[in-house]
Amino acid sequence: MDTAPPSSLIELAHRFGVATSYADWTGRPVTVTASTLISVLDALGVAAGTDGERAAAIADKDRDHWTRALPQVIVGRSGATTPFWVHVTHGDPARLWLRLEDGSVRTGLRQLENNRAPFDLGSRLVGEATFELPADLPIGYHRLHLQVGSSDIHTTVIVSPSSLERPNRLGSGRAWGLATQLYSVRSGNSWGVGDLTDLTDLAVWSATCHGAGFVLVNPLHAAAPTAPMEPSPYLPTSRRFVNPLYLRVEAVPEFAYVRHRGRIRRAQAQVQVRADRSEQIDRDRAWKVKREALESIYLVELSAGREIGYQGFRDREGRSLDDFATWCALAERYGGDWHQWPEELQHPRSEAVAEFVEEYASTVDFHRWLQWLVDDQLTTAQASAVQAGMELGIMHDLAVGVDPDGADAWALQDVLALGVAAGAPPDEFNQIGQDWSQPPWRPDRLAEAAYEPFRALVAAVLRHAGGVRIDHIIGLFRLWWIPKGAPPTEGTYVRYDHEAMIGIVALEAHRAGAVVVGEDLGTVEPWVRDYLRDRGLFGTSILWFEMDRDGAGGPLPAERWRETCLSAVTTHDLPPTAGYLAGEHVRLRDALGLLTRPAEEELAGDQAQQQAWMSELRRVGLLDSGDNDVDSVVLALHRYLGRTPSRLLSLSLADAVGEVRTQNQPGTTDEYPNWRVPLGDPQGQRVLLEDVFTDARAATLCEAMRAAVKPPM
Repeated sequence: MDTAPPSSLIELAHRFGVATSYADWTGRPVTVTASTLISVLDALGVAAGTDGERAAAIADKDRDHWTRALPQVIVGRSGATTPFWVHVTHGDPARLWLRLEDGSVRTGLRQLENNRAPFDLGSRLVGEATFELPADLPIGYHRLHLQVGSSDIHTTVIVSPSSLERPNRLGSGRAWGLATQLYSVRSGNSWGVGDLTDLTDLAVWSATCHGAGFVLVNPLHAAAPTAPMEPSPYLPTSRRFVNPLYLRVEAVPEFAYVRHRGRIRRAQAQVQVRADRSEQIDRDRAWKVKREALESIYLVELSAGREIGYQGFRDREGRSLDDFATWCALAERYGGDWHQWPEELQHPRSEAVAEFVEEYASTVDFHRWLQWLVDDQLTTAQASAVQAGMELGIMHDLAVGVDPDGADAWALQDVLALGVAAGAPPDEFNQIGQDWSQPPWRPDRLAEAAYEPFRALVAAVLRHAGGVRIDHIIGLFRLWWIPKGAPPTEGTYVRYDHEAMIGIVALEAHRAGAVVVGEDLGTVEPWVRDYLRDRGLFGTSILWFEMDRDGAGGPLPAERWRETCLSAVTTHDLPPTAGYLAGEHVRLRDALGLLTRPAEEELAGDQAQQQAWMSELRRVGLLDSGDNDVDSVVLALHRYLGRTPSRLLSLSLADAVGEVRTQNQPGTTDEYPNWRVPLGDPQGQRVLLEDVFTDARAATLCEAMRAAVKPPM
């Protein structure tokens, strides 16, 4: 049995932001075991197995701090001064100046009082001085320079908005939007899987016919181009790039110049027929056929203007694009797990990788070209959505992490933690916890890199967006790390510099003119929601989770819901509302062995909660007494959202068409066909996008959402 952590281990863990205790979802205090702390510290590059190792690690931490002349990065907010320290040999003068992002220079930084005693490094005494950045610095990424003698030392300064303002098109009003799993929304012209043209059409329809302000889409992040293709949009090979599976082949301009267009059209028809006959989405078949068509288009010579555009895209995306395209080419040759490749290919900067790129230049370029096409079609989707009248347009979804064997894990391995996985501790709806198998950011390495990998990621997801939903945004404050081989219950929290992480999100969203929605469900420290609100970020409210825990129990009255929030009845990790009302979430978890108490007890509790909501709907006049018709209840629940002060409201497309089946059951992989369920009606019959446009149930719910955010004058 694991012993309680010794004091030296507790002190060392605190130095590196590793929690030694926490409160679980019931409020019960939990002490983290010594073995968990040692494993997590090891993933941070810190040996902590013995008292001697811990003492040496603490001493090294102190020496590293005092040896460093400037902080790794300085984070400030517009309109406020920001203090920072400077270390120089005791008694030496220091000259500081700022080069702003626009190239201009600032000098004369104000020095503050600092009476801290110098630190003895052995060879010299190091003194500490404190200066401050002025409050009038523009937002952006700047460089602070320190000159000591002939040496010039510099660091990055990040100035973010004090609070993210809402885009002008949204202003102080409200907006509603459809939430959809795009791969499941197939039209008559797509290739067995919903694509970016389908997304464009869905946005235009919902805006033009029903006044929708946005479409919230699942993460479109890239999957490995090899079979079997990972179905989960939340376990991508890269968050920096997009899955070309979502391309509409015929929308590529060069398609018009392919000689054998008839053959491509026949291939599209065949894959659609197979999709009609399949009970699940077959990504592998769709990608095989689509890739063959795209390879034919790739051979078409680009026009002069298109060639300039492609080169500009390559220049802008730089090394990140090259690394991703290289990984894709390597994965097609050696398999999708880079840990199993020849050792000399396991790091992107190796000579062997450079030689591979030279030998397979055309294959690497093909994957670069695919990303350019995706960029084009995403541009069209967002522009069309806004042109149709949407206040925001497309709201993209940013997943928590990436596949440990994938492209980002290979390219960014130096800033990721190995030997642990990100996840979540047990909570009310996932009572055994969750292991997402994804390598988390190392907070120390991110700081050393001035957060550049994170900055690039956020900028990329916002490039074609009026908003972004950040899955598990509380992971930017603290993230649950699980040692390799341990169950989710044996993890602990690791702290991140949330001021830097959220500051970067706010800065990039400001530049994109976008809103940010943080998925702040689960076990959340109460102050985090207040912090997000103060920084101008939206939270998330799911109706079934909005219970009055501080009052008399039961549903939280609508008027007490949060204003700076995106509110919805359900989410992709629960069944559609019709399925939830039927208790599918309990029955499915019971069948899969995911409950920690008897199914009868779980069902009874769920029924009591549902009855409380029925009573609330009747209390506010949205449901007639005795009316338990599913369609009436679903409509009333969505109308209830309109009674809340929430600025953003969301309707699941699955709810709009009466779907019952769950899209994803957390805690499972192949036990349930997660992320492979095509959009269907209450009887499970296939619903195409064209059917949505004429569906009476969908029209009724969309109009209810329109009325909720834009009541008649």
